[in-house]
Amino acid sequence: MARYGDWKNWDLKQKIGQLFVFGFNGFEPTEEIKGLIESYGIGGTIYFTRNVESAQQVHGLSVKLQKIAKDAGKPPIFIAIDQEGGMVARLVDGVTLMPGNMALGATGQSEAAEETARICGEELRLLGITMNYAPCIDVNNNPDNPVINVRSYSDRSDVVSRLGVAAVQGYQSAGVAATVKHFPGHGDTSVDSHHALPVLPHSRERLDAIELLPFQAAIEAGTDCIMTAHVCLPALEPSGVPSTLSENVLTGLLRKELGYDGVVVTDCLEMSAIDEFYGPAQGAVKAIKAGADMVLVSHRIEKQVAALEAVAAAVESGELSMERIDEAVGRVLKLKEKRQLEQPIEPWENVKDAIGTTSNKAVAAKWSEASVTLVKNEGASLPLKRDVQTLVLWPDIVPVSVADEMLSGDGTLGDFLKHYGANVVERKMNSEDALQGLDEFEQIVVVTYDASKHPLEKDVAREAVKLAGDRVVAVSVRNPLDLLLYPEVKSYLAVYECRPLALSSAAKVLLGDLKAAGTLPLEISPAYPFGWSAQQ
Repeated sequence: MARYGDWKNWDLKQKIGQLFVFGFNGFEPTEEIKGLIESYGIGGTIYFTRNVESAQQVHGLSVKLQKIAKDAGKPPIFIAIDQEGGMVARLVDGVTLMPGNMALGATGQSEAAEETARICGEELRLLGITMNYAPCIDVNNNPDNPVINVRSYSDRSDVVSRLGVAAVQGYQSAGVAATVKHFPGHGDTSVDSHHALPVLPHSRERLDAIELLPFQAAIEAGTDCIMTAHVCLPALEPSGVPSTLSENVLTGLLRKELGYDGVVVTDCLEMSAIDEFYGPAQGAVKAIKAGADMVLVSHRIEKQVAALEAVAAAVESGELSMERIDEAVGRVLKLKEKRQLEQPIEPWENVKDAIGTTSNKAVAAKWSEASVTLVKNEGASLPLKRDVQTLVLWPDIVPVSVADEMLSGDGTLGDFLKHYGANVVERKMNSEDALQGLDEFEQIVVVTYDASKHPLEKDVAREAVKLAGDRVVAVSVRNPLDLLLYPEVKSYLAVYECRPLALSSAAKVLLGDLKAAGTLPLEISPAYPFGWSAQQ
């Protein structure tokens, strides 16, 4: 680490600063984030939609943040983001938004995961973003999961492993640190750790067979970072401490057993699973003591400062050893050197024509179209006829998790069917006339987003199928398991997000302009062993 050769002589405050990633509000550096960089030399910051106005503005923001660090004589900062693709993406306009993980899983192709990650990474790097909290390599084997779901490639560990490794390679070939998440697994939970503390009661043998396999593969592939999960695994940590704060999990399992020596970053300590039980200050001390190298506190300045001060106090009291701090700082600075954070961000004029290009968007469209899955067409209702009046029933798109990014301008499936020449009447499911006069329509398209969590979607879809029978084509625009709520429908098409690209791809298949090539990346079976049923 030639660039940081004197780091072991830094004072405690500067060392501790490197172990934190903080968020802030606004499109410009705030006085708070400026002060944290100048006073503490924090290791990184994170962008959310609250920081994003346009691609050019994000580029300028990155330049300004790095200038603050340089002018203060501090190391360059990691600039991180959650740019998973699909429904979890903070950058949308002016960049190439790639399909999400389950859509890529439906293609079945490692090339899809590698190519989309590489192009996404190249654009992020041009905007000054050097760390992506992606890919999500949780195995989605719980149909009740409110927070992972389509963020997972599949319910099969081998598929998740293969595509996760490809994505890691794609991001890192573009010079962006990949961060696989959420270790040791968040796929088989029915509780969102943003709101509460999930518990996974599985045996160690079961964890080895399913949850841990993708992480082992990512470690072997050289992933730069691993993000922890705020979940309790009694088989690994009998005390009930969540994995993020567990020395048994982070040091015993991840470091010693799995042999990982990269950077371990926590999920945000302001999530309720940590905040309500420990608070970010105590949580930061416990996470670093357990083996985390970087601590994420995304929102409130008072909690960010409290976490910094708590770690300093823990070192001074002997609760945290200087050896543990130096170990973490060493890993962070080694990664900064590996990812060449010292390189200046190219001026906007030099990079603007390489972001959101026609060729990059063509790649996104290619893999989106390859993901569309025709699950059943028993009534031979497809393709739809363009020249007959078609009713589209469109749901309210309500976030399933705070991780989802909802945008009002994404359009509807009806909009895209009209664009491709269909004769469409579209009604919102929550309108009084949603199910009136169904006999007037030869074709009815029922669209659901996540019907198991939104009773109106489930009720309208079931009633439409009951009243109109073979004339109904159902389309899921997020959760393919919606089919279990109206299994008698004759024709069912699945896409895995309600982004414009997915809606366009679905419309093309519905009208026969494109052949559905995707395969279901998870089992759709009414006999789930998880207590979930289509009757709920």
